[in-house]
Parts: sequence; structure tokens; C-alpha cells
Amino acid sequence: MMALLDTLRLAFGTFVSNPLRSFLTLLGIVIGATTVVSMMGIIEGLRNQVNENMSELGANCFQVQRLPFGAGSLSAAELAKRPRFTEADLEAIRKLPSVLTAAGEDSKGGQKLYTALRETRANIGVWAGTPEYFQTNSVMVAAGRAFTDVEYMDGRQVAVIGQNIADVLWPGTQALGQSFRLKGRTFLVVGTLLRKGSFLGGGGQDNSVMIPLTTFKPLFGVGDYRVSVQAHTAEVLKRAEDEVTLLMRRRHGLAPLAPDDFFVFSNESATEMFNGMSKVISAASFGVCLLSLLVGGIGILNIMLVAVTERTREIGIRKALGAKKRRILAQFATEAVVLSLTGGALGVALGIGASHLVRWVIGLPTEVPAWAVWLSLAMSSGVGLGFGIYPAARAAKLDPVEAMRTE
Repeated sequence: MMALLDTLRLAFGTFVSNPLRSFLTLLGIVIGATTVVSMMGIIEGLRNQVNENMSELGANCFQVQRLPFGAGSLSAAELAKRPRFTEADLEAIRKLPSVLTAAGEDSKGGQKLYTALRETRANIGVWAGTPEYFQTNSVMVAAGRAFTDVEYMDGRQVAVIGQNIADVLWPGTQALGQSFRLKGRTFLVVGTLLRKGSFLGGGGQDNSVMIPLTTFKPLFGVGDYRVSVQAHTAEVLKRAEDEVTLLMRRRHGLAPLAPDDFFVFSNESATEMFNGMSKVISAASFGVCLLSLLVGGIGILNIMLVAVTERTREIGIRKALGAKKRRILAQFATEAVVLSLTGGALGVALGIGASHLVRWVIGLPTEVPAWAVWLSLAMSSGVGLGFGIYPAARAAKLDPVEAMRTE
């Protein structure tokens, strides 16, 4: 035990006696550990945010739309040929046995709302739907109400707005009953949405306005009409997806072996898509980490060889006084591990700091997993041992007589 403590003391003493040289040697390891810890913290934060927003489609719900999220292997021309969903499709879906209800919807981003005194930035999302939209998308009204069936049928200019819009247009006052203008039309505010907070710096629902689909079409024309569907229960959700898929394939006249010309989006598909993205990001992060650790390991190898050369006489004297080969080997190997482990610890601290900075700047609920910290420290120690063992073995094999003659 005393020998181990003595070896650690000597190792830390060497590190402290050459702080600048030691720090420059550690840069690669610091960068590698920082990359792993910060990226894993960000990915975990994204995972938390995705899980938190999984209720966006509502309970037992999924969405059927013309275009997928990302074109994948399909060209823009192939996607453009896909048939658009219609109100007739919506009515047919509503009649399926496993479907409780369904809503037609459309949207348009980058809009500006204004009153006589104030206006928003051109970053407002206009969401439109049938009255069932609020149920199938789990949209909660905080004050007031959603638009009614009568307002939908008549195409009235009523709206339910997000909290950020209310704060900008009517600060410190009640938004209900107020009016604003959109595309030259005057809308009456009949409700405000529950505040949900931002995601990746965007306003999300808080920067959105909900209007009847019958009001949306005269303003923006035919957009990308889609259908959100709610199954009777969670047990029949998959059956409902299959029923809708078979129905739409039949309505689109697809051959038995032809691929779907529409996309079914559910909470499960969103989770799968995110997991695929996180695997790619994780692989890239580990690639950067391994490259940085390799650079750091080469630096440790170089600096330990220099240390052996500088301390050849000291090694000779210690061996002449009875120091065993394994003691010399342990000392230099420990110095290499302590050096790299210090770099790993600095990298972990910087990574956690970067993760908290991301949380503070964009509001992402980052969370560094414990395994990422331990993995970074273990990899740093392994690099130190792997690249430090050769210089340590070289020091242990020095002839004491020849070593003491070295000036």
C-alpha cells in the first residue's frame, strides 16, 4: 500500500513540475472526453424532449400524410407525383371499425400577425383543422375554447393562439375577445393554448395559431392536406394503422407489391426515427473521440519517452539502490495513467459544462448519463496505460551502470 501511494505521489509530482508540457500533451484526450460527454448529454436531452413531446399526436393516435419526414431514397419528382389526401379520404377513414375519430389538417409557417399597435415576427405557424384536430393532436386550450362545428362549417375567422403570440400582441392584458389580422383578414381570438415551452430554440405550439380548415383554404389555397387518426384503444392502435393503410392503398389503386405512396407517422415511428439519428450522431462522436484519444496517446508516448531520457540518471541511481524492475515499470506506467486520467477528468468537466450551456441557451433538457462519464474516464486511463507501457518498460530495462553514466 505504501509503495502504491509513493508511486502515485511521484506521478503527481512529475505532472505538477511540468504543468504546461503536461497540459499540451493532454489536449487530445481532453477533446475526446469532452466530445463524448457533451454529445451524449445533448442526445439524452433530445431523447427527453422527444419523449416529452410524444403526446403531440394524442393518445392512441397516428397521422397519415403524403410526404415522409425526409425524402430518403425518393426523388423530389417521385414525391411530387404522390396523390394528395382529400376530404373524401377523411370520411372513408372515419368509417373504419377501429377508428374512433379522425381530423383533417393543414399548416403554413413563416406568417406574421398584427394589430393596430403591435405585430409579431414572421415566424408564426398557422395550423388549421377540422374540430377533431384538438383531440387527435392533444392540443390543450388554457383559456377560452376551441372553435366549434358551426364555426368550422361557416368558415368563420376565429382563432386559438399560442401564449407567445398573446404576450407579444397584448402584453399584460387578456387576449380573449381581441382581434388580429392575418393575410389582410381580421380574426377573433376565442381561446389561448396551454404554454408548452420551446424546443431547440423554436417556439413550437406557443408560436402557433389554430384556425378552422375551411378558413385556411381561401387564405393559403391547397397545401399538404393530411389526416390524424385516433383509435378506440391502445390495443387496437396497430389494427387501426393497418386498416388505414389498406384503405388508402385501395383508394390509390396500388398493386399488391407496390410500395405505399403515403406515410404513416406515429409515436413509435418518431421514436424509431430519433433512435436512428442518435446512433449516427453517437457513432460520429465516438469516431472523433477515438481520433482525439489516438492523438493524445501519441502525445503521451512522446512525452514519456522524453521523461525517461531526462531521468535516465535518476533511474540508474534508484536501481543501484535496489529498486526492482517492476517498481520502475509501475512508476512510469502510473505517471502515464495519471496524466491521461487527468485529461479525461478535465474533458468530463468541460463536457458537463458544455451540456449545461446548451440547456441554458436553447432550453434543451440535457442530461449527461453516468455511463458516458465512466466510459470517458476508462478510455482515457486505457490510452494512458496502452501508450505509456512501452516507455515504462524501456525505463525498467535500463542498465543501472550505464544509466548513472548519463549526463
